[in-house]
Amino acid sequence: MAVARALCIAVIAVVATACGRPAATAPPNAAASASLPDWSGIWLPDIEDQFKQIDSNPLPWKPEVAWVAGDLIMGGKPVEQAPRRVLARQVQRAAELGYAVRTGVECEFCLLTRDGSAIFDGHDSQGKPCYDQLALMRCYDLISKICDNMQTLGWGPYQNDHEDANGQFEMNWTYSDALITADRHAFFKYMVKTLAEAEGLRATFMPKPFPNLSGNGCHTHVSVWDLEKNENLFHDRAGELGLSRLAYEFMGGLLHHAEALCAITNRTVNSFKRINGAPTLSGATWSPNTISYTGNNRTHMIRIPDVDRFELRLADGATNPYLLQAAVIAAGLDGIAQRRDPGKRRDNNMYTDPAPASDVRRLPANLLDALRALRASEALTKSLGAPFVDAYTKLKEHEWHEHHAQISPWERQTTLDC
Repeated sequence: MAVARALCIAVIAVVATACGRPAATAPPNAAASASLPDWSGIWLPDIEDQFKQIDSNPLPWKPEVAWVAGDLIMGGKPVEQAPRRVLARQVQRAAELGYAVRTGVECEFCLLTRDGSAIFDGHDSQGKPCYDQLALMRCYDLISKICDNMQTLGWGPYQNDHEDANGQFEMNWTYSDALITADRHAFFKYMVKTLAEAEGLRATFMPKPFPNLSGNGCHTHVSVWDLEKNENLFHDRAGELGLSRLAYEFMGGLLHHAEALCAITNRTVNSFKRINGAPTLSGATWSPNTISYTGNNRTHMIRIPDVDRFELRLADGATNPYLLQAAVIAAGLDGIAQRRDPGKRRDNNMYTDPAPASDVRRLPANLLDALRALRASEALTKSLGAPFVDAYTKLKEHEWHEHHAQISPWERQTTLDC
């Protein structure tokens, strides 16, 4: 239970000004600690959050406070099951092979009323609102604050837009090494929620907050670079769609392990209402439902938008920023090691012209199926660590059983008179 409890701890320490020293100049290798009870009420040893000065982000809107990403310590030893530590191990594995994995994420979120019951903007009601300039400009003040803060932090933001659902937005910043991207992803979610709350709104990254609208995805762009030469190893002018054999093998690893990956990329009960959802008011879900790849086509699990990377469209807004990157690297490195063939590229529209069920594998129908796939994956268990996989699946299975114990209004409506 100690390990499962550690997974619940946010890898964040907020350090206020102390003894006249601003948070932004906190001493290197400082630590914050707390004693935590496990689920049985027994107190565990102190869990500390050790961090270095380079990992701190002074809040642009409150510069006397810093957001610090660190590594959890228990009993003087790193908590190996902590998400940031799990990712650091994958980054190290890639480095030992001479690789640097660089990624970018596209974080979608919805702006709701303070109580979370509805889209906050009552005028945002078009059936196909994607890129709606009027809806975007009505949120200009908040969106520009978030973007300005990303610029201040040096992230290189380059695109902000209204997305396919009413009240939904996406903000993009420049890709980086996987651990940096994960730290920024975690901070971005905190920043968006905090600044929205200050405006009297509630920001949510929930995968499927409304049944008739597109869900919140977290599309991940992936490339692998030569660590010494700083060259993109995914690019090959002679390769199909400009990608190298290495890129296709990495992609093959993601496709091979897709069912197990869903336990991490789609980690909530609600997640599977996004990837297995019915068409929305806009006419499409913009999320995958099959294990397939394509060119510049947004109806498959993996899209190849350019000659130097691919986009994994599987993850949603609830994914843990660190475990997302760790799982991608683990599956991809296995693809390279095993020289996995991604199979045939499919260019059909999977919504209007789906491939026969006998030709493509379907994504898991629910969280429990995904967790069982992760438990059964010897390769991912070995890469991510058996203690982590065991703790993680126990924690999520508990969540599934909590959900399954609920009696929904739909069940009562359709079954009371059975």
